[in-house]
Amino acid sequence: METDKWGRRIRAFRKLKGYTQEELAKNLKVSVSILGEIERGSRLPTESFLKDVAGLLEIQVDELTPPDDAE
Repeated sequence: METDKWGRRIRAFRKLKGYTQEELAKNLKVSVSILGEIERGSRLPTESFLKDVAGLLEIQVDELTPPDDAE
């Protein structure tokens, strides 16, 4: 599921940059439960959420974009 891929990439970059879910959620001004839902793939992130995440993690939004599965 596409939603799941967004969440896995956000979680991976969050951990790579050394943020806990609580820290990232606080900086994004969202609840930990919303961030958790996105990371688990049960909620699709909005475009503005992705921009905010990318800005905080100091990466490009493209880096959060799941690769196409051309198999």
